[in-house]
Formats: sequence, C-alpha cells, structure tokens
Amino acid sequence: MSTHIGAPEGAIAPVVLLPGDPMRAKWIAETFLTDATCYNEVRGMYGFTGTWNGRRVSVQGTGMGQPSAAIYITELIEHYGASTLVRVGSCGSMVEDVQIRDVVLASGACTDSAMNRLRFSGLDYAPVADFSLLRAAADAADAMAEVRSHVGLIYSSDSFYPARPELPKRLADYGVLGVEMEASALYTIAAGHGARALAVCTVSDHLVTGAETTSAEREQSFSAMIEIGLSAAFASQHQAPPTFSVSGS
Repeated sequence: MSTHIGAPEGAIAPVVLLPGDPMRAKWIAETFLTDATCYNEVRGMYGFTGTWNGRRVSVQGTGMGQPSAAIYITELIEHYGASTLVRVGSCGSMVEDVQIRDVVLASGACTDSAMNRLRFSGLDYAPVADFSLLRAAADAADAMAEVRSHVGLIYSSDSFYPARPELPKRLADYGVLGVEMEASALYTIAAGHGARALAVCTVSDHLVTGAETTSAEREQSFSAMIEIGLSAAFASQHQAPPTFSVSGS
C-alpha cells in the first residue's frame, strides 16, 4: 500500500492519465470513462478507474509541480503497476505560433529543477517522451481537423511565478514551445522504471500576447488533449516496430 494513494490492489489500470488538477481528473472520469469508480480521495487528490472504448483506464490527479507529481507517478508505477502514463494538463505558450487552445506534444522536457541534478550527481540528464506514444499522439492529433498541434520541447518550471522572467524568451529562442510544471519528472521517473510516458498539454495562456483562458475552461473544456492521450496510449500498444532491409553494395 502506498502512502498517498489509498487504492486497493488491482484498482488502478496499467494506463493512467495524469492531470495536475484533481477536479480535472473528476471531469475526465465523468466525461470520458464508462462505469468510473473513485479509488482515491486522500488529500483531495482524486483518482478514478473506468473504461474507454471497452479498455480499462485510470485517471489520477498529481497536483502542481514536480515534487507533488513525482509522488503520485512513483507510487502508481511501484505500487500499482502502471506502465503507460500520459500527462494531460495545461501549459503556457512561449512562442507566437503556438496559440491558445493549441495542443503541445512534448518530445522532451527542459527544467530548472534541481531534482535531476541531484539524482544524476550534476549531470544534465535529458528527459524525453516515449517515442511510440509520441508518434501515436501526433497521428491522433493530425486526424482531428479542428485541432492545431505542435511537437517539440517543453519547459518544466519549478516556479509558477518565475524569479527569472527573462528565461522563457531565451528558451524560446532555442525551440522550446511552452511552459508547464510536471513533464520533466514524469519522463525521468518513467524512464527509470521502464514505463512509457508522454505529456500532452493544451495552451491555457500566452506569455507573448497575454491571452488566457478562465479557470473553469482549464478544468472542463480541454477535451481534445484527453482524446489524443487516450488514443495514443492504446494505439501505441499495438504498433509493431519498423522493419528495415539492408542491401550491400
């Protein structure tokens, strides 16, 4: 039994969606899952398990920031056998071309957190998404005509109100598309346990233009990223690895 998730053995599916907001977890369960049951209310961090298109799936709130998310990610994998984890959250755009309500598929996650520097004794470990999930998510997003999606780097900030407001512009100059607070920890912990992970984020506010969505919209209206995340999680389970033929000269 884990410390922060009060679910009995077998209550959590191998595929887990991870919103930061526990109320978004409740909304996802009520909107997308059939026969969803609540398995966790500890610390108000709701978790639910149900089915989507006949496939068993769970959704677990993680809270804001890498320290909080790391607790739930670790316990989901180590105590409950989660093997595919998809973050479905909001992010802020750092470039003009990525607009409000666009979806960002994070191929990798930069961070100013010290968590990985401590873990790797100062080495700059590069946390990246599982490629099978990323490819399936990109395919799912491309099939949704109403969705603008972008694949690229994201910045997992340790501070919601940054002490260095000039940093996002510098990161954007190097191709970073948006900022959120959990993906780096997700990718690192999943990699260390042999699990698959992906962050699918909807742009809720824009650091360049100042545009933003309301808290209610962030909680209950970002449906495209949920559909992309679910489609990717199950489609990528059945993808065969590519085969190559090599001919000599």
